[in-house]
Amino acid sequence: MSKTLTPRLRLAGIGLALIGALPLVPNAWAHGDHDHDDTPPPATLLREAPRRQADGSVLMPKAAQQQLGLRTQAAQAGSWPQAFELPGKVVMDPNAGGRVQAALAGRVVAGPRGLPSLGQAVRQGQVLAHIEPTTGSLEQAGLRAQQAELRANLQVAERRLARLRELADTVARKDIEAAAAEVEGLRARVVALGQGLSRRDALVAPVSGVIASAHVVAGQVVQAGDVLYEVVDPRRQRIEALVRDPAQAQQIGSAHLALGDTSVPLRLVGAARSLRDQALPIAFSGDAQALSGLVLGQTVKVIAQTRETLPGLALPRSALVKGAGNQDIAWVQTAPERFEPRWVTHAPLDGSRVRITAGLKAGEQVLTQGASLVNQVR
Repeated sequence: MSKTLTPRLRLAGIGLALIGALPLVPNAWAHGDHDHDDTPPPATLLREAPRRQADGSVLMPKAAQQQLGLRTQAAQAGSWPQAFELPGKVVMDPNAGGRVQAALAGRVVAGPRGLPSLGQAVRQGQVLAHIEPTTGSLEQAGLRAQQAELRANLQVAERRLARLRELADTVARKDIEAAAAEVEGLRARVVALGQGLSRRDALVAPVSGVIASAHVVAGQVVQAGDVLYEVVDPRRQRIEALVRDPAQAQQIGSAHLALGDTSVPLRLVGAARSLRDQALPIAFSGDAQALSGLVLGQTVKVIAQTRETLPGLALPRSALVKGAGNQDIAWVQTAPERFEPRWVTHAPLDGSRVRITAGLKAGEQVLTQGASLVNQVR
């Protein structure tokens, strides 16, 4: 038995000796399905994180730039139109919108299809509602008494006309014609008075479009001149801007509507010749699809451009962010992973771009997308 175990013990001793001779290397035996710990040390993580430098610049690694979706654009130098901002609002085209007003005082009665609701499409000439005149008891009693008197006079006139026609051989023709005219006149007065007592005024849509506003319910008593409905074609809307200096209105060559980060070109329709609240109204039209998303009365910002040009650098409005003291700054990429803040002054150019007047040089790579994210790095 001892002779059999001796070779095995020798082999086990040799194996232990070889294992003891191997260097102690972590994960030296890792292979196949074993997990590898590739987590970089804390110092590596800190070195790759975006951080603000002592001079105010931001160190932004390439990996972080891709993750934040940063984009830069070269500042374009040139001569650009002088522009200024105007307050404006959305108004209806007078040829594609209108108001439905009550022509007389009365009570609202629903039309054949009921009262229309907001946003409902209507056709030109469609009956929206009816107005039943409301009169006082004394006035109504007086009208009915007048109607009864007219009917009695009509019967007397008809009998007199019949007698004159029986005596046509002895009565002058002009007397018969006068009696017939009197009968016709009385009949017309009786019919008109009857229609006045039971008259229903129809409210019809002035144009084809949608109901923009409704100020009426069934049974409501309205007065003559009250605006009950507004109908507008959303594909044909206009922008009305106010100019404080009438001389500026003569210098406008083009205009843009600022909608967020987009700009919609506008066409000048015309300017008023009288002031409204010490300002001159100017009407613009634009792309129907772009303006269809706006609603009547919505306040907008119009960028009007003059025919005069001034030098400067054109940049998207998204390149500007607020810095210390609520001043505008732009971030310039001075190295592949370095961005520096620049204090800038600017003027409007159109709805989506501004004209930089100071603080930047032509050709510098300015951050236009993600500037607010870089500005938050501390």
